[in-house]
Amino acid sequence: MSKAASLASVLTRPRVGFLGVGWIGRHRMEAMLRAGSIEAAAIADALPVNAEEAGLLAPQALQLETPDALFDQVLDGLVIATPSALHAAQSIAALERGVAVFCQKPLGRTAAEVRGVIEAAQRADRLLGVDLSYRGTAGMRAIRERVRGGEIGPVHAIDLTFHNAYGPDKPWFYDPALSGGGCMMDLAVHLIDLALWTLDFPAVERIDADLYAKGKRLTDRTSEVEDYGVATLRLEGGTVVRVAASWHLHAGQDAVIAADFYGASGGASFRNVGGSFYDFRADMLRGTTRETLSEPGDAWGGVMAAEWAAQLARDSRYDPVCERLVDVAQALDGIYAAALENQPSIRSNALPSQPRE
Repeated sequence: MSKAASLASVLTRPRVGFLGVGWIGRHRMEAMLRAGSIEAAAIADALPVNAEEAGLLAPQALQLETPDALFDQVLDGLVIATPSALHAAQSIAALERGVAVFCQKPLGRTAAEVRGVIEAAQRADRLLGVDLSYRGTAGMRAIRERVRGGEIGPVHAIDLTFHNAYGPDKPWFYDPALSGGGCMMDLAVHLIDLALWTLDFPAVERIDADLYAKGKRLTDRTSEVEDYGVATLRLEGGTVVRVAASWHLHAGQDAVIAADFYGASGGASFRNVGGSFYDFRADMLRGTTRETLSEPGDAWGGVMAAEWAAQLARDSRYDPVCERLVDVAQALDGIYAAALENQPSIRSNALPSQPRE
């Protein structure tokens, strides 16, 4: 029998648990609570200090020590913000209990893991969402609307860049078994999603890629992850997409983030301002002129989380829009496979099926 608090399609302030409440998990929790759509029912984190800080946002929430204890609660939804290798298994465990899921990216380290979660959501008839947060920016939403409206003509080229001059501060990001990959898995996943989402998910027909670690070509994916990657994706219909991502690059500023779309009639540009990770502007481009679509200041970070919470409150049933998550995962699989083809000496493109303890 399901442990979900309600199997009705319409919920009133659904009870949501939070698994992993570091900075990202707490921020998404705060966004959901601020929207007023859910009740924070329970919290679990491997680090007690994280759970204590999250508890300040929701004093009534149960403080639990393990994921299993959280799964045993009567919940309508679960928000997952744990290391990447745990996402698929934890999402499936929740869905099999009849609990809707909102997970941090990536949903899985491979397309096979992502498919497994989607199939679990289908079987359970439960809502599944992933925090591809840049979809929530005012700039990308404006660009998507105009591209789909034909304002720049058919898109023939997309340039995508995400350089993080700091790199992650948690050790698990650098463990291939726990992360599934380096900067491409961490950063390029956002860019690839934005490109495919903007164009309504055309098929990826061909990929070429190169990966580097500490300035040298990556030769062993089982022992280290890439800190620089560049790939070219050729899409159905002829669009060519160039994507570059890095950690610890000498970028001259904290971050370089950009998504530029070019068509026969014009262009559209989404870029960070002053090296910021949070401030963006978007412009329509016509020759040497530009028209502002959005300026810095929109509070976009929690938008996807708040929208999932609102949807959960309206209807907790399976939404097939999540099936597009496989497209992004397949593109990442293709990037790692293409880099292997370019470097025959790279050891094992596969990843361990289970994370190391």
